[in-house]
Amino acid sequence: MALHDLPMDNQWLPFTPNRHFKKDPRVFVAADGMHFTTHDGRKVIDGVSSLWCVGAGHNRKPINEAIKKQLDTLDYATAFQASNDQAFRAAQMIADMAPGDLNKVLFCNSGSEAADTALKVALAYHRARGEGHRHVFIGREKGYHGVNFGGMSVGGLPANRKVYGAQLLPRVDHMRFIHDPVNHAYIHHEEPVWTEDPLVELETRILALHDPSNVAAIIVEPVAGSAGWYIPPKGYLQRLRQICDKHGILLIFDEVITGFGRLGVNFGADFYGVVPDMLNFAKAVTNGVIPLGGVICRDFIYDAMMNAGGPEHVIEFFHGYTYSGHPVACAAAVATLQLMKDEDLFARAGTQGRVLGDAMHSALKGLPNVVGIRTLGLAGAVELAPAAAGPGKRAYDIMLDCFHRGVWLRAAGDNIVICPPYIVDNAQIDQMVQTLADSIRRQA
Repeated sequence: MALHDLPMDNQWLPFTPNRHFKKDPRVFVAADGMHFTTHDGRKVIDGVSSLWCVGAGHNRKPINEAIKKQLDTLDYATAFQASNDQAFRAAQMIADMAPGDLNKVLFCNSGSEAADTALKVALAYHRARGEGHRHVFIGREKGYHGVNFGGMSVGGLPANRKVYGAQLLPRVDHMRFIHDPVNHAYIHHEEPVWTEDPLVELETRILALHDPSNVAAIIVEPVAGSAGWYIPPKGYLQRLRQICDKHGILLIFDEVITGFGRLGVNFGADFYGVVPDMLNFAKAVTNGVIPLGGVICRDFIYDAMMNAGGPEHVIEFFHGYTYSGHPVACAAAVATLQLMKDEDLFARAGTQGRVLGDAMHSALKGLPNVVGIRTLGLAGAVELAPAAAGPGKRAYDIMLDCFHRGVWLRAAGDNIVICPPYIVDNAQIDQMVQTLADSIRRQA
């Protein structure tokens, strides 16, 4: 397929430098297993699970067949005042996988929508229990919770916020970031032990400033994925749970990236042994083939809404999307989660994560401009010194160089991230890491 045969004048690409893309287009036309096929017939290994989504690999027949069958049975049905059988099945499977009493699933279409949904649930919950004055949210520096206004407000990536700052939510604060580049630049499947408590500022300054009785929720990623795979200090999430319990604040885990196997277990909540009050998911739940996201809520949140009083015909929570619990998306989720269970892919992700981490630390440490490496689960990031041309330029050039040499990786600021599908084998890990190492040397 020639590029001039593709009508590329009309699509405005998301999170892409569109001017540069037109000079060097990257166009995928097919995918199978671990590989993409480009418009010119090249095979490119998918080193990022297509943005953390494709855990089971591409073109998985059980998922495809479930989608086809569902389209022939019930293509779409309204989500308001009715539901469908696949939505019930998907919700049950997801709730059964979640820890503790995270049993109630609100469906949406993406991680961004999940973030805004969780924030709205927090406000509605406190109002239902007579504490409607709780409307302060706390996020974290370099946190990512999507691109809707609520998620951007609690998120902490400056580039995602600077253009829209005037319209972000007004009563939001942010905790300090969780990375220590001096003492913990290199992390290999461990929880870094800090000599200080990174949550002291939360208790002594942020909560004191707003008064804890006004705070509705704190939202964090168990591992900060979009910023560049930053791993929390040992005991951090457990301590955050204690602080929230102490002050009646809801704790939200954004597990759009860490959910469904990336850390070798169901969720980051399982990995760290902490049950949040809400857990956001998307991406890998359908293997990326059809958009689906959601929020899993603990029973007491749902019960508070149901028991707030008023006639039974009145809606308890005024929120939802046209495609909430879409039958085809939910059928894809059921098939995806069953496939991952049948093939024990979460455990495989944990095993292959060790292989990836060993390879990255062995091959990349000490290379020119490498200032840090962080690996945990089946994901890792190598951090690079900024180039003279500006932040992110070195990583961007390396990403493009790797693509032209048959490996698709992700540039996140000055980080290069590797997060392959769970089916990745040792030889493919070596190919990705060695291609990256060679590119780092070429771009020095």
